[in-house]
Amino acid sequence: MRLSAMGDVAMTVPVLRAFVNQYPEVKITVVSRPFFKPFFEGIPNLSFFAFDEKERHKGFVGLLRLFQDLKELDINAFADLHNVLRSKIVRTLFALSGKKTASVDKGRVEKKALTRSENKIFKPLTTMFERHVKVFEELGFSVNLSNPIFPSKAILDSEILNIIGNSQQKLIGIAPFAQYDSKVYPLDLMKQVIEALALDSNNKILLFGGGKKEIEILNTLSLGKQNVINMAGKIKFPQELQLISNLDVMLSMDSGNAHIAAMLGLRVITLWGATHPFAGFSPFNQPLENALVSDRNLYPKLPTSVYGNKKVEGYEDAMRTIVPERVVEKIKTFLK
Repeated sequence: MRLSAMGDVAMTVPVLRAFVNQYPEVKITVVSRPFFKPFFEGIPNLSFFAFDEKERHKGFVGLLRLFQDLKELDINAFADLHNVLRSKIVRTLFALSGKKTASVDKGRVEKKALTRSENKIFKPLTTMFERHVKVFEELGFSVNLSNPIFPSKAILDSEILNIIGNSQQKLIGIAPFAQYDSKVYPLDLMKQVIEALALDSNNKILLFGGGKKEIEILNTLSLGKQNVINMAGKIKFPQELQLISNLDVMLSMDSGNAHIAAMLGLRVITLWGATHPFAGFSPFNQPLENALVSDRNLYPKLPTSVYGNKKVEGYEDAMRTIVPERVVEKIKTFLK
């Protein structure tokens, strides 16, 4: 069970792919929001159970219904990869019914030590993928992530090809947004990155985002550039996954798009502001050098937050220490 957020749900996928490969006799049922169902399609021995937040599974009574619904599937063990009130209630009901349960340890104490201003303990923490593996270990299943399996590139449908064309250009994905401003690369610098990449006609830059405000911003970034295309609002989510699987590289903030690209086996470059990959949220199977971080010599309190929701005065421009030329050069290393 993992209900939200998008990036966190995506981070369960590589672990579940490894699990079903190593335990083909075990059937997994993923409980999550309906929107995330496409993440899990094509994974053998895995079925998806849609959590109906607005009606059937709403409130405490709804969680009792959810437990009853899941109980009918003859479940032997319950893995709580969320560990919030909702999942704790369902987990407790399974435990009381005699089923084996385990829950993810989010490592809140270590994360607080990493992000506090004084007496900061700056060291890499256990990744979320390793934390998920520990949950399954508690249930008796040791999962090895050292030889990851990724899906094949999707075949792009005609609707996508009508938008992006069918050329042999290198496809560069750029997802310039995140939930919090402290994780978003300054727009003027991102514009420089896009303009530099667009100078090479062998590149096609595809911009990802969602919502009216983001679409407007992406329109300005693509304006007047033939090989820069704003994909936001033009295709459905499953089609977006199709397209991302065909990219040569993805540039993303510390956000859901990074984890989606990583779960599909892409090379992902991430830009980090208030947050830091040491907190354990670096995309799956990406080397640390793919994470371009803000300068801690100039901003020693970094990371100031695990999720980017905490603002620290004087740290608004931390991401400006990641110069556009560095980002462009890093992207180019994956286009050779």
